[in-house]
Amino acid sequence: MRAAFFTSNKQPLQVREIKKPKPVKDQVLVRLHNAALNHRDLWIHAEQNSPVPEGIVLGSDGSGIIENAGEDADPLLIGMEVVINPSLNWGNNPIVQGDSFKILGFPDAGTFSDYITISKKQVFEKPEHLSMLESAAVPLSGLTAYRALFSKARLRSKEKVLITGIGGGAALWAFQFALAYQARVYVTSGSDEKIQKAKSMGAINGFNYKDPEWTQKALKESGGFDIVIDSAGGPQFSQLPEIMVPGGRIAIFGRTAGNIPDLPTRLLYWKQISIHGTTMGTRDEFMSMLDLLESRNIKPVIDKVYPLENINEAIQRMESGDQFGKIILQIN
Repeated sequence: MRAAFFTSNKQPLQVREIKKPKPVKDQVLVRLHNAALNHRDLWIHAEQNSPVPEGIVLGSDGSGIIENAGEDADPLLIGMEVVINPSLNWGNNPIVQGDSFKILGFPDAGTFSDYITISKKQVFEKPEHLSMLESAAVPLSGLTAYRALFSKARLRSKEKVLITGIGGGAALWAFQFALAYQARVYVTSGSDEKIQKAKSMGAINGFNYKDPEWTQKALKESGGFDIVIDSAGGPQFSQLPEIMVPGGRIAIFGRTAGNIPDLPTRLLYWKQISIHGTTMGTRDEFMSMLDLLESRNIKPVIDKVYPLENINEAIQRMESGDQFGKIILQIN
């Protein structure tokens, strides 16, 4: 079988032939049809080194067909079309992940390969309305967006929501979930083209964050936001309390713009603004997210599809920041 190995930071991934794994105990063997890239893969590629000399197979998102099952897994699972939940060992507290929590793809072998063995608890039947390719676009970013929007920010119908950095996978899922929940949605981007695409999908308006006056324009047009879903952090995060209504909620799950400098403390307590950090989600949230997709017939936005052998081109595409939607690997 083929697998794409990460060995050290900023070095190209190596697609090599290795022995196909065998499932043990409660594991299933999934023949992967598609995988998807996330910014997490980019950060690992830029900042980490492999903990083992031979390298690590990256990848958190995947869809495929169960081909074999371990002795403690139900043999009736064989042949099922599945999507993989990459949120591993969350723990018993739904508020925060436990000490054993980790995300599929690092340090454990991930989905950039022909096959993967994984616990039967981590596989779910593929949503009927999605193709195998579309299903691979769901797990990590869909779960992250669902928890941020519903479990943390507690979205209510008709609220005004601002999604920053539209174009990335999690931002687009949050955007689509909010629209499906009848929110009034606005977006930001450094690209006017991406803003126009979001407007064509249902955004009321968008603001180019390269414009030094974008927050004033956003506040004037919207009257203030109930919720902001942010994946960037960085200096502009400090401006968000200014454009929130009293009782507003901010959920943040990324750091593409770096650490956050000074926040306007008075606005935080006077407006009673809540800031929620969030990472991935629970098994229950994953199931609820899949239910939402099926009940509202929501499909992912796909940017480009690359064969596994061209994985380094796919990484370069994500590094460029030009994508609008998920970058998918065609494996089978």
